[in-house]
Amino acid sequence: MSTPPRLLLASGSAYRKSLLARLRLDFETRSPDIDERPLPGESAAESALRLAQGKAEAVATTVDEGLIIGSDQVATLDGQHIGKPGNHANAMAQLQSMRGREVVFHTALCLLDTRAHAPQRLQLENVKTVVMFRDLPDAELDAYLRIEQPYDCAGSAKNEALGIALLSSIQSDDPTALTGLPLIALVSMLRKSGLTFFER
Repeated sequence: MSTPPRLLLASGSAYRKSLLARLRLDFETRSPDIDERPLPGESAAESALRLAQGKAEAVATTVDEGLIIGSDQVATLDGQHIGKPGNHANAMAQLQSMRGREVVFHTALCLLDTRAHAPQRLQLENVKTVVMFRDLPDAELDAYLRIEQPYDCAGSAKNEALGIALLSSIQSDDPTALTGLPLIALVSMLRKSGLTFFER
C-alpha cells in the first residue's frame, strides 16, 4: 500500500479542525496569514472562493508537497457581507438585524495538490446554505450571547451548539458547510486526488 500524501488544513479554526478529524485522516494544521477583507465589488461567493484558495496557496509555500485544504465562509443578509462580530454589542446588532429573516452562507472549499504528478492540481467549490432565523425578542438574543459568546462566528450563532435554537430552518446540500468545512464536497475532492477512506 502506498504512503498517503501529506495533508494540511490551512486554518487555525478549532471548528474546521474538529470537522476534518471526523474523516480519520492524519493531518496537520497551519494558520495562513492573509488579508481576509472583501475586495470592492466582489460578491460573497467570489470572496469566499478567493480566500479559500488564498489560504491554501499561503500554506503551500511552507511545505515541499502535499494536499492543502483551504476554506472560507462569507455570510450575507440582503446581499451584504456579515462579518465576525468580535464583541457582544456587534453580535447583538447582528442577531437583531437577522431575526425572522433569511441569511445566506457561502462556504468555499479549495483543495490544492502540490505533488509533482498530481491528478488535479486545483479543485474549488462553493457550498451555499440558506438559514432562516427565528423572530426572537432581545432578551432571548442577549441571553444566548452571554451563554455561548459566539463572537468569532459570522452570523453570531454556533449552529453546532446552542445556536441551533435561534434557527427555524437550514437548507444545504452539505450539512457541515454551515459549521465551516463542507465534508461531502471535501471527500469528493480527496477521492479525485487518490485518497481512500475505508482501507487501512
